[in-house]
Formats: sequence, C-alpha cells, structure tokens
Amino acid sequence: MMSHLDRLLQWYGALERSSLERIGEFYAPEAIFKDPFNDIKGLRSIRRIFEHMFETTDDPRFVILEQMGQGDQGFATWRFEFRLKGRFYTVLGATHFRFDEAGLVSEHRDYWDAAEELWQKLPLIGGPVKWLRGKFRAA
Repeated sequence: MMSHLDRLLQWYGALERSSLERIGEFYAPEAIFKDPFNDIKGLRSIRRIFEHMFETTDDPRFVILEQMGQGDQGFATWRFEFRLKGRFYTVLGATHFRFDEAGLVSEHRDYWDAAEELWQKLPLIGGPVKWLRGKFRAA
C-alpha cells in the first residue's frame, strides 16, 4: 500500500495546472504552508500559491530527489525546474510535511535559500546579491 507521503510526492512529480483540481485530496482544509516568501493557512491560499507559480513561470516542475517518512511526518528533497523569460532555472530545496489523522497534509514547510537558489541567478539583482552574500561570509 502506498503511504500518504508517496501519494503526495507522486502528485508533485506530475504537477500541472489541471492537477490543482485534486489538491484537496492531499491537503487539509486548514493546512499551514510556509516557505521563504509565504506564511499562510488554508487550502484556497495554498492553491493560489501554485496557481501563481503556473502564471509566472513556464514549464515548472518538481523533481523529487529523496524522501523519508516516519509516523505522521515526511521529508523530501527536491529540485524545482522552470523557465522565466526564456531562461532555465533550478532551485534546490527540502520540505517537511506533517499529516493529520486522515492522511492529509496539515503542515508544509519548505526550506531553501532564496538568495543562493533564486535571487543571485536573476539578471538584474544577481550581481549585487552575490556581492552582499560575499560580505557576510566568514573569513
């Protein structure tokens, strides 16, 4: 039998705009979602994040790299690939999931470095972000 985490990650691996219709099969109505840009609650708000992803990027997809689960928790590392204004980008990150008694995601917390994985790769702000990160590195 497939675990809640396996089912969820299979959905993420094949995620496309039309599959957002099924988000309620995986997330609880009052689920919490947090990443470097968002800290929200509720299925509608979470769905809006994914809709925004499809509106602002081309060909977005999640490649699941590794996963582990124990009890009501799961953890996955991933590579998010997308195109933005014709250029290809990747973001590496990880997610901690907590499942409720029905097997739905009640908490979703993404961990990734927005400065390293995104901002310093962008044409206009990439240079200043790299410079600033260098100023904060230990000698």
